[in-house]
Amino acid sequence: MSDDYISLAGAKAKGKRPQYFELAESERLMSILMAVAGELAVTRERMDTIERLLAKKGLLDTGEIEAFEPDASASEERALLHQEYIARILRIVQQEKEAIAEERSGNASTALESVIQELAEI
Repeated sequence: MSDDYISLAGAKAKGKRPQYFELAESERLMSILMAVAGELAVTRERMDTIERLLAKKGLLDTGEIEAFEPDASASEERALLHQEYIARILRIVQQEKEAIAEERSGNASTALESVIQELAEI
């Protein structure tokens, strides 16, 4: 498993991202909220599956879930899961940051080429 969660979460499909709102901030917020909603839905479904399977086998009393306290190893694994989760949720912000950096890089190249051209004409 890679530790570069931000880069992995920044992977994007080719082509222009569809925009549904007039303001970029609204678009960004909606993307983040939908990522959170998707993550929560998947998590709830998996938890429900596990709880039902364990209860069906007589291996779980639902009160045990509320009383559970993770050990150090489990806490560390959970911390990694949280990092991955946050990276996925904020991937739109990372992608926009990369786009701005690319744009600035392109503008810098254009400005530099312009200066070189002017100097060549002197």
